[in-house]
Amino acid sequence: MSVKVHPADALFDGEKAFPNIPSCEHFAGSEKLILKALALQDQYGPVFDITCDCEDGAAAGQERAHAEMVARVIASPDNKHRQAGVRIHDPAHPHWKADVDIILEGCGEQVAYITIPKSTSAAQTREVIEYVRADCARRGIKREIPIHVLIETHGALADVREIAALPWVQVLDFGQMDFVSAHNGAIPASAMRTPGQFEHKLLVRAKTELVAAALRNGVVPAHNVCLDLKNTDVVFGDASRARNEFGFLRMWSIYPAQIEPIVKAMQPDFSEVEDGAAILLAAQAADWGPIQYKGELHDRATYRYFWSCLQRANVTGVPIPDEARAAFF
Repeated sequence: MSVKVHPADALFDGEKAFPNIPSCEHFAGSEKLILKALALQDQYGPVFDITCDCEDGAAAGQERAHAEMVARVIASPDNKHRQAGVRIHDPAHPHWKADVDIILEGCGEQVAYITIPKSTSAAQTREVIEYVRADCARRGIKREIPIHVLIETHGALADVREIAALPWVQVLDFGQMDFVSAHNGAIPASAMRTPGQFEHKLLVRAKTELVAAALRNGVVPAHNVCLDLKNTDVVFGDASRARNEFGFLRMWSIYPAQIEPIVKAMQPDFSEVEDGAAILLAAQAADWGPIQYKGELHDRATYRYFWSCLQRANVTGVPIPDEARAAFF
């Protein structure tokens, strides 16, 4: 009897595994909002991450107290799914190293990721990552803590390919509002929302370059926020365009009502999940050689596509047929 080989081993031998993470990232700044987000995460299931904001969330002069609160909450039993990360201060801010120290000291084993905002170059991003890695080594933290990098300056976009290739980088986030502001009026404010954000040539270029750099390096591209907080149709539409027209695989949420429409927009079609499950089960039974399914030929190229589809279904809450779930998850 032949041993059944898992698709992660059969299809990606020796390659860097693409991050299998939720498609929604919800920002929360205060302790009250972080705890509310954790309660929602427990209610909805682990279909979204939470970014605890030490940058915009901390009042001036209260940076240390705020970071200590964030570390305490992330290390607490309230963080049941261990899907809470931290946005630290930007590399030009005097408190960013203290943010890293406090987070690693208080919740180094629990923090899901660290987000670096407003980096102006690959060299600056590398400096922060090297500090995080050295701090982990000093504290005996052996895990690799994923790094998320906000691309929101001219310099970061110019270096986006190099940034995407840096060690520990898991996500590239597009910071649209800061990026638009950096253009000194050359991009109108209307381009911060739909349809302008998907049509203005400078934004199309920036988003396309970010996604291409991310996917080339096995990194997840994450789309900026939707400014409409409560109209779920608008949020769903923005997330759908980001996913289907630009290839973003993740999107920010800044209000609880945005979470569900973002997750739904990022979900694969259920019929595709069903087909993918059947195709992968048949391929596994054929030792990952070519097969026919519904009169069509399938081989390792399409197997890779359908495996990514099933993984995306798994992290966005789409039902996966029982046999495939038992075999692959």
